[in-house]
Amino acid sequence: MSQSIDYGKLMHRAMRSLIQEVLTDVRETGLPGAHHFFITFDTTYPDAQLADWLRERYPAEMTVVMQHWFDNLEVTDEGFSVTLNFGDAPENLYIPYDSIQTFVDPSVEFGLRFESLEDDDEESTGTAAEVTSIEVPESDPDEEKQEAEVVSLDSFRK
Repeated sequence: MSQSIDYGKLMHRAMRSLIQEVLTDVRETGLPGAHHFFITFDTTYPDAQLADWLRERYPAEMTVVMQHWFDNLEVTDEGFSVTLNFGDAPENLYIPYDSIQTFVDPSVEFGLRFESLEDDDEESTGTAAEVTSIEVPESDPDEEKQEAEVVSLDSFRK
């Protein structure tokens, strides 16, 4: 039994689950209103799948946009696949949740950022991650735009 609760890992798992739930809803009902996503992922992640020409163009990370046109969205427990249009060339991508670095929905100023950290626990099967969540409540259109609040979990770590 572990001697401490690994809140970082628990948050990591919960935020990945949130992405899965959002994408499952989008698959079933489409994107509501002005919602759209910017998803940045690690193209070197072992299970990430993308066309060779995309991997050459984006050797480390890539940001995709799910907004006006996307097709064949499939969501699993490990990741999702989607066909996106790159200059009139549809390409299928498979993005594992563990490869995601940021997930942002700018229409509601919501975002998640995952930062990999060294994992000291040898029994662990995954990489520990810091999860930073950014959320700004709707503001009055007459007021100045507010900065997003960033909450870091580092202050809670030993």
